Amino acid sequence: MKNDKDQQVHSPTTAEMIQEVAKQLEDIPKEERRDFLKRGVAFSVGAAAAMAGTGALTKLDAEECKVDPENLPPHIAKWGKAWGRDVNAYPYGLPSKYESNVVRRIVPWLTADQKASVSFTPWQDLEGTIVPNGLHFVRCHGGVVDINPVEWRLMIHGLVERPVILTLEDLKRYPSVTRKHFFSCPANSAMEARGPGLNSLQITHGMLSASEYTGVELKTILADIGLKPEAKWMFSEGSDPASVGRSVPIEKVLDDAMLVYAMNGEALRPENGYPVRLLLPGWEGVIQTKWLRRLKFDDKAWWVREETTKYTELLPSGKALMFNWVFESDSVITSPCPERGWEGQKPGRMKLAGIAWSGKGKIKSVDVTLDGGKTWHEATITSEVLPKMVTRFEYYFDWDGKPLIIGSRSTDETGYTQPEQQQLMDARGTEFVYHRNAIQYWEVKANGEVNNVQIRRA
Repeated sequence: MKNDKDQQVHSPTTAEMIQEVAKQLEDIPKEERRDFLKRGVAFSVGAAAAMAGTGALTKLDAEECKVDPENLPPHIAKWGKAWGRDVNAYPYGLPSKYESNVVRRIVPWLTADQKASVSFTPWQDLEGTIVPNGLHFVRCHGGVVDINPVEWRLMIHGLVERPVILTLEDLKRYPSVTRKHFFSCPANSAMEARGPGLNSLQITHGMLSASEYTGVELKTILADIGLKPEAKWMFSEGSDPASVGRSVPIEKVLDDAMLVYAMNGEALRPENGYPVRLLLPGWEGVIQTKWLRRLKFDDKAWWVREETTKYTELLPSGKALMFNWVFESDSVITSPCPERGWEGQKPGRMKLAGIAWSGKGKIKSVDVTLDGGKTWHEATITSEVLPKMVTRFEYYFDWDGKPLIIGSRSTDETGYTQPEQQQLMDARGTEFVYHRNAIQYWEVKANGEVNNVQIRRA
């Protein structure tokens, strides 16, 4: 791949990015680590606006954030005494200026540039299960590309009866389906693989989002053009500069694979693969090709870079785990968390809230702990429970103001319960990066401050 200066560009995998973070953290004394992380993760709203690519987000000054007693009851607030802005002042609606801090964030030193990089979803600021399009995490291997939809074409060939080249209009003529699913990078939470690293929910679990997707089931198209019985694999290829491609077993293709052109009611954003991407519910994000250009069917896998030398796991035996696509049951407490602690809160009735998900089906139950996993309590599911979708949970308790170590563990409908960190390390060694679903613990101090911690059991 070449850049604008015609120089060779290395597109780092997420594993390589994570390993670089781990190396940097190991070189820093513990007492200095917090300041280092703050420098890397925290930045001004103004900087966030620039990275988000919108002029709508502006930094609020201190005066705007102060409480004006004249706006409190029994007074009539100033916003009720004058005309508001025109109904269509913003033809594409925008969040309140008081929510301008709710943005995707990057770790500036994570990658050499922002082409092959990642931005993270702010779960600490979200409610419900659907992530707005503008906050969906982004992982690219060659930057974001803009494709003219009238020039877009999808080639479907190989072991099919009638090879075709589809336009976007051709694709939209097929019967559509709309479904809600989570979407995750296999490196979500990977920065914690060797120990607690970044003191931020957004960074530890922000390579996860959830949306409502609209598109066409692949099996509908294959029923139309004919799939030859000897076809066992499909190769999907993107049209971005990195030409990311992956092999997909035919069983998944014929189960719930979709060609998606809309997300949360509107066309895909360029960051998410506009105009069409592949969706494989419950599977790792890198296999769900963005900016789709080609699908080829064959009787064997392709063994390309992203599934051989990359996106594999080196096991203690010395062998590599390959074709590990499906996410197992996972969860995390989103409130409180490092970004949203309980500073200033008095002892009393408190709420833990969080999200759970599984690529193998529905979430069956979620338990929470207040004492680092010594005892567990069943949480209440507060959202609709859908297969391969984020599920919300809550737990109420009386806090006595003493320190806590909180965490959550989810169980899916297969009976699988997410493990402790030590269980993962015992099974997979210390070199694993992807598909880390260990229980995430937060330390809550007596002053309400929340920190990222990790528990290792003998």
